[in-house]
Amino acid sequence: MNGKDQLLFNIGVVDFTMVDLGLFLDAHPTDQKALEYYQHYAQIKKQLCREFGKKYYPLTMAEADSDKKWSWGDAPLPWEGGCA
Repeated sequence: MNGKDQLLFNIGVVDFTMVDLGLFLDAHPTDQKALEYYQHYAQIKKQLCREFGKKYYPLTMAEADSDKKWSWGDAPLPWEGGCA
């Protein structure tokens, strides 16, 4: 797996973890430990997405903002085979 694919994989793993924790928190909204875990993984995802955006292209429009160039259109389109 190349660096780009590894980063996307890691983002997917963290995102899955966050969804799972979110479902748990829906049923246990006062569980402080689960909330801490969610916040921890949210921070990791933010860092991974920022790293991916700097190296390749932004994954969300919010990450596209740049002082030098608007980079939202840099990502390959799904039919171009660049998206997993």
